[in-house]
Amino acid sequence: MTDFHRGRHAGVVLPLFSATSDRSWGIGEILDLVPLCAWLRRAGFDILQLLPVNEMSPEHSPYSAVSAMAIDPVYLSLWAIEDFDALGGEVALSLQERTELDLLRYAPRVEHARVRRLKLWVLRAAFARFLKDEWLQRTARARAMQAFVDAEAWWLDEYALFRALRHERGDRPWWEWEADLAGHASASLDAARARLHGEVLFRKYLQWLAEVQWHRAAVEAAPVGLFGDVPFMVGGDSADAWSRQRLFDFTAEVGAPPDAFSEMGQNWGLPAYRWEVMAAERDEWIRDRARRAADLFAGYRVDHVVGFYRTYAIPRDGSPRYFVPADEPAQDAQGERLMRAFAEAGARVIAEDLGTIPDFVRASLTRLGIPGYRVLRWEREWHAPGRPFRNPASWTATSVATTGTHDTDSLPDWWEAADPAERAALEAIPEIAASGIARDAVPYTPRVGDMLLELVYRSGSDLLLLPFQDLFGWRDRINIPATMGPHNWTWRLPWRVNALVSHPDAAARAATLERWARDSHRLDRVR
Repeated sequence: MTDFHRGRHAGVVLPLFSATSDRSWGIGEILDLVPLCAWLRRAGFDILQLLPVNEMSPEHSPYSAVSAMAIDPVYLSLWAIEDFDALGGEVALSLQERTELDLLRYAPRVEHARVRRLKLWVLRAAFARFLKDEWLQRTARARAMQAFVDAEAWWLDEYALFRALRHERGDRPWWEWEADLAGHASASLDAARARLHGEVLFRKYLQWLAEVQWHRAAVEAAPVGLFGDVPFMVGGDSADAWSRQRLFDFTAEVGAPPDAFSEMGQNWGLPAYRWEVMAAERDEWIRDRARRAADLFAGYRVDHVVGFYRTYAIPRDGSPRYFVPADEPAQDAQGERLMRAFAEAGARVIAEDLGTIPDFVRASLTRLGIPGYRVLRWEREWHAPGRPFRNPASWTATSVATTGTHDTDSLPDWWEAADPAERAALEAIPEIAASGIARDAVPYTPRVGDMLLELVYRSGSDLLLLPFQDLFGWRDRINIPATMGPHNWTWRLPWRVNALVSHPDAAARAATLERWARDSHRLDRVR
């Protein structure tokens, strides 16, 4: 087993929804990770960094989930579900269902709502079969699901009841429910559990299937480790916010102060935390999230890590924005306490420390040994004459080297948009100067891309995590911050993941990437 706490590693960043195969239903699925990781192994990678796989909100953003714990059932690989197979599988679909499936498979982008609607329809039929032929007969599969339900009751019970109640109310948000249910009154909840027993069990069945498939994928993907992404927040209309209302301040929303992405700052429309209540409860919910993440992933990124130190709160009544906690000593103490809670769960923890980050946060992460990010385009001496780039060879080992994130523009777009002064500063890096590529080398070419990629491969950072698009010089984006629309969270790889190993272009690229990994000592481990 690969030890991700030590040594040099190379990985890629890709949302699961982007990684479709011939078998998937218009969206990347859990078992699509296996053929994807087969190609990654050939390319010298041992980490696949995914974006969050939590059950998404209707806005389809992975960072606004309806549960901090549940895997989104939309990622289930239906072909691997025994109950679907027992019903006849795809050949038993109606003409209308078959037509819709074909349209979704060949759609240029992920059609989240349509995929979810079709999959849930089929999954309900599969559950009816499971209930009749397995659950009521107390078969081995039924006993396996019962063991999962018992082991995961600490989060699964509230989640499944929330989803059942929400379904019963036409997916209306919980604050529009009857007052007793919205207020989480125990007597009303007991009655709801009895009334909605079948729907609650269905939601647990979906999570059991997801758990089984996830651990199968993790085993078959090895030695590539699956890394996750723990969102800073959950949605206001989530199982967690509903069942733990005491932990949230619904009079304020969280966001980010002005930075490179937004001159006015960002408002994410998500409820703020009541950190003082969490502290009084010994950060139990944070520890639960860390425990769940460590069960699913070999490592994970803590999203918007600065928010755990100081949250940027935006009052709903329009009053002045503020940070909570208010002063730096309290912020430092809180952040270190919460980061230790994540690290103590056992998985490798990395910190998304991009944007407006005070110096004390990065100093804290250094003390804790938690790597933050080094993004090539932003690693400069901003206060020195000419604002020179920091040579990646000097980047600290306890860091994550990359060319960009799911929120940045592509490597080609950045290169072509750079002004002459930026190009001159970049050319001062000895490796760039030695390459012979002139500062006016536009448009972007494969040679330019290789120069930049190899530069970060050879960085001092022990961890290298590259956006999948940058490996091939593609210009596609996952998300454009502070915007909404079908251009966000819907990108699909141009090739099916089951064809990557045999695709000539992908195979040729894998050979080059593997060589860089070996030359930069990112393959110095038992494979």
